[in-house]
Amino acid sequence: APRPRRTEEHTEHDSSIDNSSPPPPPSSKDGPFRKIRQLHRSRAAARSSSAPARLRHGRGLKIADHYRVDPVGGELLPGVPVHNDDWARDTHDFFNLIVLVPVVVLNAINWNWDMIFHLSSTSKHTLIDAWTGEHFHLFWDITLLYFIVDLIWVLLVPHCVKSPSTIIQHHIATICYIFVPFVFKESQWVMGACMSVEVNTWFLIARRVFNKQGFPPWQIELPPFISLRIKLISIFFYVTWFGIRVFLYPYLFFPIFGLWQWLSEESGTVYNVMLVCMPLHAVFCILNLKWTWDLLSSKVKSWRKGEKGKVDKGL
Repeated sequence: APRPRRTEEHTEHDSSIDNSSPPPPPSSKDGPFRKIRQLHRSRAAARSSSAPARLRHGRGLKIADHYRVDPVGGELLPGVPVHNDDWARDTHDFFNLIVLVPVVVLNAINWNWDMIFHLSSTSKHTLIDAWTGEHFHLFWDITLLYFIVDLIWVLLVPHCVKSPSTIIQHHIATICYIFVPFVFKESQWVMGACMSVEVNTWFLIARRVFNKQGFPPWQIELPPFISLRIKLISIFFYVTWFGIRVFLYPYLFFPIFGLWQWLSEESGTVYNVMLVCMPLHAVFCILNLKWTWDLLSSKVKSWRKGEKGKVDKGL
């Protein structure tokens, strides 16, 4: 009898010790944090390989979107980035390739091209004289419609572009900008000159759409048709980039400033509609020059490392 009693007492004593002892600390692998980590891992696993990249700052915001860049040294590499199938991006690209055509054509028919081709330092005519404006209102309507539709598209489907915030800011600024020639007719030719940049935008998108494999433009092993197509797109892209973004845009700042001075004298106040154009146009010029500097600095860095031949193949 005493022996079972001692066992019972010992059991009750051990039980009281176990009940009074503090619980073991929770493991870092248990609890709500584990569920949060599992949720993040499942979302990361489900994320498509074609999902939009995070917004990048500095050089990567523009250059790395359209060129192959060495992530370590920052030099340009041959060819263009390889683009996998992405329904959202591809649909948006084809929309731009199609809709930009009437925008460019309507802009072109508002100019006297015979006069433009004969412009020179000794010519009596200027770029302003070459503007006819015969179809300006149709050109303005289609341009405004394009930017509004594209802005809504990027807002609703931001992953259709790699830098949605940049596109959104650019489109809002452009929409505000093109209302100036709608109010002030003397500046309509400036809108036509500025909108010529959409020719370069078309070739910028075409480089990606028609060369998804990322072939270097000057690779001689390519089939003749593919080689010719890639070369022509690359040539026209660079010609329009430097001709419009690097030379025409900074040049336009001076006649815009002249229009502001003239309107200030006519209205008797410096606070007129052309005052809005100067800072907006200055921002566009700075962006174009920055992107050009990023491109050229990457090439120079490659040349300094003795990789000139490699870069030339990727131009």
